[in-house]
Amino acid sequence: MNQSFQHVSILGGGLLGGSIALGIQGKTPARLWLRKESALEHAHGIGISGATCDLSEAASEADLLILAVPIGAMPGLLAAAIAAGLPGSCLVTDVGSVKQIPHETLAGLLTQNGNSFIGSHPMAGSEQNGLVAARADLFENAACLLTNDSGAPAELCMALEGFWKSLGCRNSWFTAKAHDELVARISHLPHVLAAAGARVALADPKIGGFGGGGLRDTTRVASGNPEMWAEILTENRFAIIPALRETIDQLREILATLEQPDQEQTRRWLADAKALRDTLRPFP
Repeated sequence: MNQSFQHVSILGGGLLGGSIALGIQGKTPARLWLRKESALEHAHGIGISGATCDLSEAASEADLLILAVPIGAMPGLLAAAIAAGLPGSCLVTDVGSVKQIPHETLAGLLTQNGNSFIGSHPMAGSEQNGLVAARADLFENAACLLTNDSGAPAELCMALEGFWKSLGCRNSWFTAKAHDELVARISHLPHVLAAAGARVALADPKIGGFGGGGLRDTTRVASGNPEMWAEILTENRFAIIPALRETIDQLREILATLEQPDQEQTRRWLADAKALRDTLRPFP
């Protein structure tokens, strides 16, 4: 475990927050703050010894604070953590799917308390939600997209890179705008397509039982939390809308080809898609 951070505090016990806590158990002192006391027993049961509902206990000694809550909840929770004794020397990061908004909305609080902020986005989510889905190896070989629009010092950037690397991540740096444009295409658009596929293919739910792996694979992420995804899509709408328009153009193209019909043009359309998909290789 990277030794630059001696006390890590994770605020939020969902899939990502819980998995971070599990991944660093026994390697560095850590606290996982949970909003509901009903989750404490489960957290302790799966080995997260530092789980607590006391925000002061979680934040007062932290030198790395990870916001693992919905982006809209981050300013209020960070303000509460500062009021609960968060040291001004503590580096603050997050695990949100959008980056321009946190850099903008957290800036005033961070300046007031003297904290530095670096955005983090480990690409390791799942359609499953909550602490019950957390696992220690969630971040193995996952890309972690980092943003430093707030100008954190280089030594803190290196320390945070080391932290994510210790969990198994592959790190890359982006501006917040470039990050949001990237994930609109590789994460947010696929979720919309999965949801659209589920709405059309399963309009009559009784026929779903006849489907095979293709139906399940292409609609899997549509099972994600609707509240969370509605927030993500709305927050990143300016980057998602152009990708959606391109998708609609592609659908219009294949529709026109089938209406003709032109089998050779259909084959070329599918072959182009296959060639692009075949460039996608799993990381070792």
